[in-house]
Amino acid sequence: MDVAIKIFLILHFIGLAGIIGSWLAVIKDPRVVMGMLHGAILQVVTGLALVGLNEADDADVNHMKIGIKLVIALIILAVAIVGLKKEKQNPGSTAALAHVAGGLGILNVIIAVMW
Repeated sequence: MDVAIKIFLILHFIGLAGIIGSWLAVIKDPRVVMGMLHGAILQVVTGLALVGLNEADDADVNHMKIGIKLVIALIILAVAIVGLKKEKQNPGSTAALAHVAGGLGILNVIIAVMW
């Protein structure tokens, strides 16, 4: 079980890098890009898998923290979906949404580390 948890944790970090890294890559010309969407999907899927694996391994899981992080991850996912649709219709119009996705990604890191 420990190996599976570590693999999903690595994938979870890669999803986080996809969100924040994509945001930083376009910060001079902010817009929502596919990396944000792919990172958000990976974060949600692996985060849920990590909770399930940890629960199955009888680890102590802070459900309040996980719930808040899940809501933030789902908001990032929604922002990425909406932003990509708007970006196709009107290129360059998603600067605010890109900043929301990147900022919420950083907020999720802060919650994970500080709580």
